[in-house]
This record gives sequence, C-alpha cells and structure tokens, in this order.
Amino acid sequence: MGQLALLPPSTNADYRGAAVSAHVLAVAAVLTIIPGLIHSFAPSGGAEGIAGLQLGAQRELVVSVFAWMGAAQIAYGLAMLAAALRYRPLVPMFFVLILVERGLMALQGWVLKAPASGHHPPEHYASLAVLPIAAVFLVLSLRARAGA
Repeated sequence: MGQLALLPPSTNADYRGAAVSAHVLAVAAVLTIIPGLIHSFAPSGGAEGIAGLQLGAQRELVVSVFAWMGAAQIAYGLAMLAAALRYRPLVPMFFVLILVERGLMALQGWVLKAPASGHHPPEHYASLAVLPIAAVFLVLSLRARAGA
C-alpha cells in the first residue's frame, strides 16, 4: 500500500532567488496567521480593542465579518508558510499576491472607502508600509543568486 502524503515533495532545490526573500515570506506568513487568529477567536475579533471601532447595534455582524476574514488570513498565511519553507519557487508569486492585496487595501482604506471620521485602524498604516517592503523582496526573489 502506497504512502499517503498531504504535501508533495519540496521544490526548494529549484528556487534561484534570494534566500532572504523566502525568510521574509515566512515572517510575513506568521504576521498574517497571528491577526487571523485574533480575528477568529478574540471576543470582538480585534474590532474594538485593536481597530478602535465602535460596533454599536451591528456588533454581531462586524464580529462575524472579522471572524470570516480571520479564517481567510489563517489559510492564506499557511499557504505562504508552505511556500517559504517547502515550495520556494512560489515565493515570487506570493510577493505579487501581497502587493495586490496590500495595494487594494491601501486604495480602499485611504481613497475609495476612506472613513469619513478620519479614523484609520492600524492595518491601513501597515498596508502602506508593507507595499515597498514586498516590492523589494519580490525583486530579490526574481534575481538569480550567484552560483544558483
């Protein structure tokens, strides 16, 4: 009887980009999973204590949406971690996804759906900070290492 494997064999030997990009992606994965856990399991999903939102009559709806987003963050973070640790040829693709995600988050948070109150949760600022960092490590992940 054949062995059942959850994951296919590692493809790390095929990766030609900078190793530091894979390490940064692993850190990004952890920094995605942790908020996902908070959004999924904290009493208000972080909406009150971290984002500083007043939930009012829509508390249950907001907490449910935060939990839903947290579930997506956990899954996305685990996929990022798998790429960083076992499937490094996918590292550049994940940096592109981070750029798309954070670019859209910044556009929505600061321009298209900017809060009339002027209040921005921490994630709005984090998205602006992540964009140039992700761009740098995307470039590094695409550049062939010396001797690779």
